[in-house]
Amino acid sequence: MQEEYQPSRIEKSVQEKWQNEGSFEVNEDSKKEKYYCLSMFPYPSGRLHMGHVRNYTIGDVISRYQRMKGKNVLQPMGWDAFGLPAENAAMKHGVHPGDWTLENIDYMRDQLKRLGYGYDWKREVATCSPDYYRWEQWMFTRLLKKDLVYKKTAPLNWCTDCNTVLANEQVIDGRCWRCDTTVEKREISQWFMRITEYADELLDSLKQLEGWPEQVRLMQQNWIGRSEGVEVSFAMEGDAEPLSVYTTRPDTLMGVTYLAVSAEHPIAIQAAENNDEISAFIAECKSMETSEAAIETMEKKGVDSGVKVTHPLTGGKVPVWIANFVLMNYGTGAVMSVPAHDQRDYEFAKKYSLSIKQVIEPKEAESVDLKQAAYMGKGVLVDSAQFDGLNFQQAFDAIADALGEKNSGEKKVNYRLRDWGISRQRYWGTPVPVIYCKACGAVPVPDDELPIVLPKDVSLDGVGSPLARLESFKKTNCPSCGRAAERETDTFDTFMESSWYFARYCCADNDQAMLDERVNHWLPVDQYVGGIEHAILHLLYSRFYTKLLRDEGLVMCDEPFKNLLTQGMVLKDGIKMSKSKGNTVDPQGLIKQYGADTVRLFTMFAAPPEQSLEWSESAVEGAFRFIRRLWRQVYEQVNSTQLEGSTDEALDSAGKQLNRLLHETLSKVDDDYGRRLMFNTAIAANMELLNALTKYKVESVAANSLRVQCVEAIVLMLAPITPHVCDELWRALGYEEPLIDVVWPQHDASALLLDEIELVVQVNGKLRAKIKVAAGADKETIEKLALSEDNVQKFISDKPVRRVIIVPNKLVNIVI
Repeated sequence: MQEEYQPSRIEKSVQEKWQNEGSFEVNEDSKKEKYYCLSMFPYPSGRLHMGHVRNYTIGDVISRYQRMKGKNVLQPMGWDAFGLPAENAAMKHGVHPGDWTLENIDYMRDQLKRLGYGYDWKREVATCSPDYYRWEQWMFTRLLKKDLVYKKTAPLNWCTDCNTVLANEQVIDGRCWRCDTTVEKREISQWFMRITEYADELLDSLKQLEGWPEQVRLMQQNWIGRSEGVEVSFAMEGDAEPLSVYTTRPDTLMGVTYLAVSAEHPIAIQAAENNDEISAFIAECKSMETSEAAIETMEKKGVDSGVKVTHPLTGGKVPVWIANFVLMNYGTGAVMSVPAHDQRDYEFAKKYSLSIKQVIEPKEAESVDLKQAAYMGKGVLVDSAQFDGLNFQQAFDAIADALGEKNSGEKKVNYRLRDWGISRQRYWGTPVPVIYCKACGAVPVPDDELPIVLPKDVSLDGVGSPLARLESFKKTNCPSCGRAAERETDTFDTFMESSWYFARYCCADNDQAMLDERVNHWLPVDQYVGGIEHAILHLLYSRFYTKLLRDEGLVMCDEPFKNLLTQGMVLKDGIKMSKSKGNTVDPQGLIKQYGADTVRLFTMFAAPPEQSLEWSESAVEGAFRFIRRLWRQVYEQVNSTQLEGSTDEALDSAGKQLNRLLHETLSKVDDDYGRRLMFNTAIAANMELLNALTKYKVESVAANSLRVQCVEAIVLMLAPITPHVCDELWRALGYEEPLIDVVWPQHDASALLLDEIELVVQVNGKLRAKIKVAAGADKETIEKLALSEDNVQKFISDKPVRRVIIVPNKLVNIVI
């Protein structure tokens, strides 16, 4: 064993050994408990950042620990390789997106290997490979036949610079999240998946996910947004269709003073035909941000459409306003407005001098001042004709019944969740496998013609999708009738690829089927690791897609991820690391300077996994120094002089204390890794044990044996976090068995028992002394020893002792 710790030499040697021996390649084994650990796969942007390092180190630590616990561990890795950044980079650098992506994958794969992650690389997938997306296309054709996917025209966010559709969440302050161009609304034909058909199941099965953070489950619950309410119809003039609205507060119906519709609603469009003011307002609304968070905070604006509708119960005329806070793709694109009992409606009514009518008053003696704000509580109805005096639920039912009798409304369950728009007008993505025939309509591509391979001979100029201009790709024949037809030129949203990759890892070598029986051996994923930013979209779509796979008979599980860990961000000077801020730290440079084990140790020690981690150069240096101290301890042990004597001799007091600390640490670290996932405290416990070991004087064979036990235990406990140096140290300690195959060390419960314990002695609840008694001493012995203490006798004096209270292992309280 060399005296100096040399990480570059050690890590290269250990990694080569792992690779040559296929140490992390795994097959199904019914004799072992399976454990599938997965970290969210990266987009191959070119280089890993510290956020990646933290994410993947967490997953690797869990995987290595579970392997040491005797489980058959699968930990794969792949690449979320489609997406717009590749197109932008291709135009910037004059290369094909595929070439840019594959080059990045090669570089990042090497970085992952340099960090020592124990991946089964033979299962690697890249979503841009036809071998992968062929099966995504195949699944789409099944869903099309089941009518679970459809195409419709819808008003969508359009970035004129990126020339593609944006989700509401991708529009920030009215601008594209990627290029900062002002976003506008356009009517675009788009493919959708009927995720709303699974809304109830997606909501109900959240209860099964006990291993998920409550915050994430709540976010998904709110996103699905199940609500019970009433759909109300307001009659239009003439033969026009009634204007329908949905409300969860039908008890306020008698207080409606205006309706508000979206700028994209047919009423608004018709009203704008001969009205310049309305036209200008609609144009303004097209460029605004439409996320709910933005609508919540932005200035509420509107314009009177000039249209009036009839209240279904009072028969009164109600004006219809066009408002910027109503979205066409939520509900019916129209809302009923009750200014007295909704703050947004109240502010709008105040701004435009609309009437405010109170129809709810509090149950208790609570004052309501409508000159200041709306009263939004659920109370008792007033000024509501026959419904006066009813509480919320009574009014809900009575008003719904009254509307039903007039054919003007009915109870209805609604969802905030909308169908998933899955197509994009971009090149670098999976081609949608549909052919358009004038005679047959939209025809799915037959299985024997899959995959529809993305053509490489395209010209990328940033103007729309080049597939739409590539005649050699577009022109084809209808698979049903043989006539001339055209291919769909949209590609799938990249969330499609990331919604099932975890299943493909289980049988990535199967070129005859999307999935096979092996998927049911491995799924669900036992531990999924990724950022909180994926709490809704990726995780929700993956849950949905798993249910689609189940209903197609491809998987047996209902949910893809049994346990979820959402790691915190990596900060520098309190700000999230990002290329745009210029505050990133290159892990490659750190590996070169300190070694991969130091980088791994720092990222696990600096903060609990779910909290943000603050970058610290000095903390990295501290991690390096700790590894060197451990190396020094093993070196000294290996080169120590052999003592004479018997290992059966008893340990002295210091030895017993160290032995107890050893087994306390083994117990704690086992719990930190296995249950709590608190790797920082596991490291801290090992640091404490190493400090104690450093101070321990070895003067007997028994003491030396204890020291060896401590050194070996520290090496084994840190192996999941610093696998390279621990592998080297394990061999230096004389073991030939590969460290990755060594069983996790067990603590000795008997070693945790104390020979004697210290008890606090109180007189009338005030501390007067401390005594040491033998562990397991009886009540009479403890009481006698406590009463004999000089300071206790001083405070008792000649007063009679009424009783003695003994709290086991803690205190004695003498009551006088």
